[in-house]
Amino acid sequence: MPRKPRKSKRPPGLPTREQLLDFIRRSETPVGKREIARAFGIAGADRIPLKALLKELREDGLIDRGRGRRHAAPDALPEIAVLRIVGPDSDGELRAEPWNWPEDRPKPEIFVAPDRRGTATLAAGDRVLARLSRQGEEYEARPIRQLVGQPHEVIGFFERDPKGGGRLRPTDRRVKATYLIEERHAAGARPGDLVAAEPLHTHRSGHLQARVVDIVGRQGEPRIASLIAIHEHDIPHEFPPEVERAANEARPVRGPGERTDFRDRPLVTIDGEDARDFDDAVWAEADTDPDNRGGWHMLVAIADVAHYVRAGGPLDREAEKRGNSVYFPDRVVPMLPEALSNDLCSLRPKEDRACLVAEIRIDAAGRIKRHRFHRGLMRSVARLTYERVQFAADGTPDAEIEPLMQSVIRPLYGAYAALREARRKRGTLDLDAQERRVILDEKGRVVRIEQRRSLDSHRLIEEFMIAANVAAAETLERRQLPCMYRIHPAPDAAKVEALREFLAAFGLGFAKGQVIRPRLFTQVLERARDTPYRAVVNELVLRTQMQAAYSPNNVGHFGLALSRYCHFTSPIRRYADLLVHRAIVDALKLGPDGLPPGAEGRFERIGDAISATERRAAQAERDAIDRYTAAYLSAQRGQTVAGRINGVTRFGLFVTLLDSGGSGLVPISSLPNDFYEHDEKHHRLVGRRWAGEYRLGDPVWARIVEADPVTGGLVVHLVETADDDTAADTPHARRDPGSRPCRGGAPASGRERGADRGRQPGGRRTRRPIRKKRR
Repeated sequence: MPRKPRKSKRPPGLPTREQLLDFIRRSETPVGKREIARAFGIAGADRIPLKALLKELREDGLIDRGRGRRHAAPDALPEIAVLRIVGPDSDGELRAEPWNWPEDRPKPEIFVAPDRRGTATLAAGDRVLARLSRQGEEYEARPIRQLVGQPHEVIGFFERDPKGGGRLRPTDRRVKATYLIEERHAAGARPGDLVAAEPLHTHRSGHLQARVVDIVGRQGEPRIASLIAIHEHDIPHEFPPEVERAANEARPVRGPGERTDFRDRPLVTIDGEDARDFDDAVWAEADTDPDNRGGWHMLVAIADVAHYVRAGGPLDREAEKRGNSVYFPDRVVPMLPEALSNDLCSLRPKEDRACLVAEIRIDAAGRIKRHRFHRGLMRSVARLTYERVQFAADGTPDAEIEPLMQSVIRPLYGAYAALREARRKRGTLDLDAQERRVILDEKGRVVRIEQRRSLDSHRLIEEFMIAANVAAAETLERRQLPCMYRIHPAPDAAKVEALREFLAAFGLGFAKGQVIRPRLFTQVLERARDTPYRAVVNELVLRTQMQAAYSPNNVGHFGLALSRYCHFTSPIRRYADLLVHRAIVDALKLGPDGLPPGAEGRFERIGDAISATERRAAQAERDAIDRYTAAYLSAQRGQTVAGRINGVTRFGLFVTLLDSGGSGLVPISSLPNDFYEHDEKHHRLVGRRWAGEYRLGDPVWARIVEADPVTGGLVVHLVETADDDTAADTPHARRDPGSRPCRGGAPASGRERGADRGRQPGGRRTRRPIRKKRR
């Protein structure tokens, strides 16, 4: 809650909180204390209470202080920022957006003012350093200089232009511009071709121009969604000849030699039905050590990728560039060529495979007592799936698993029970993550979209992998060798306080000022589990968390409540794990293929790079699933489905459709009967006239209006009931589909509607106001 103003006597000339806030919010650029004092005529000792008043506003989250101790409204853009050019709008005015702006936050409106050289040299995708000034609800940007390294391609579908040549319709819904393509630049493209084009830094009739450099595919092809994502995010998907050659020349390990022979242990792989590579195998038995009664002896065997991918070689350089594999519903873009990822480094059943093994002993409470690592040779006895293992654990094993119940399955679950208890006592953050799974037929068409099930067999493998990752980090830390940690910083205090205030309205809050631990969030989630607010609380707790990353500087892993943690268990698909393998080989003198000399000096740069490729892969995977979802829902236009509000912005709502998991935009202009204002603090839109509200987490009925497979965009409108797909759209604020009554506002009269015609809810105009001519 905002603190109450102090009751001490206010010096003459000192502005009220409201006056000071209004001045800061209206200022074109962030302002300092000296400018504020000059504006209000404050001098001498009166500057001391002004400083105290500014501090109060900062602590209440009403203003932010940035560079040079200059103040601005929360989330205001700085005076100088890096922008990405979007392209000209329908009026020919060049638009831009902040570089690397979060996807879940509304983008501020920015127009680029012409400079002395004009803006004709700027194309969509270019990056510029610009000076910003606020013009009402928009920003004016004046470019300082163009930055190198901007994206050099745009992906889109080629269309014929009646005037000759063609047009490029971008697949990225953030790019609003269309590109003209002259006939000499079309490279034989036909209407409907998916092409990669190079923007030309020229304009014609207010439009950008481009040159086709590659024809990627055809519109309507079933598997086009992942192709678009691959090219749009510039994901390397073809291996250079020297990389393929190096992979094909690799040979399997023959005999154990100096390796530890684990072929007598019934190790098994447990993966999803659609897994393409198998890089981890597990085994467990009750510990026979009398000093560890009730404890467990575990093996986690990981493919020995470091044996095949030597530091500095062509395979290593390509793996570092890619950073990780990228998984789409219809294909994988692997980090390593298939000769390794699907063969020599895949722990296929009944085949000898080189491995690096974490041998771990845990006590009855699941705590790691000791561990050591081996370079080994193993032979998986079976390739199992999560579903089959779960059926076996529930009492219905199939014919292959039945003989393994006593020697493999039951000991695995015994060790898992101990590890799960350790996790509970540690107090980890356990979010209810919902993941969509797109099911395709043999022709690549979407059959259905479903939520991935979460089984105990999934959690079993997760706990085994976490134990091996902790053991790897501890091994390297003890020997003071470089480690590429997987870090997850504690959440920002301001975000936690905002969450606390929001949850208090639901009776789910927590005490102010207490030490923030992951257990605290899990307790909140548990209290919300059987309430109507479960989904919104889970979403807000997730948004409060920091993003995990790779770094040689350890800050611990907040979500797992671990002081040290790294990734060791997937070197086929993550470069970070390969670095950890090499470091362990060095630490334990397990061979000559460890880290190269001077590797530690590159770890910070590599950590930043592979964190970026991880984010790129995650976004590409989401974009592909969004396009598959839009293709699936395009046949359902006009139908009404149940949904839930998962985002509230000043320009509208985002609604998650419960059956498919797709997220659709509800434009604020489609919400009738009132003029809605965005209450950012409470994640809601509130009607000014009738006080109806739409709040994050509210269940709604939504009619599918648009579903664009090209961009993955969905537009939905809210309707009154599931059967109301012909009546005019009506408010749904705070209404559970089929149950709670609507709290939307009453309709305005004709006179009232006429008075506000041409304006959006919240008093925003539907058309941009006419600006003064700029010189």
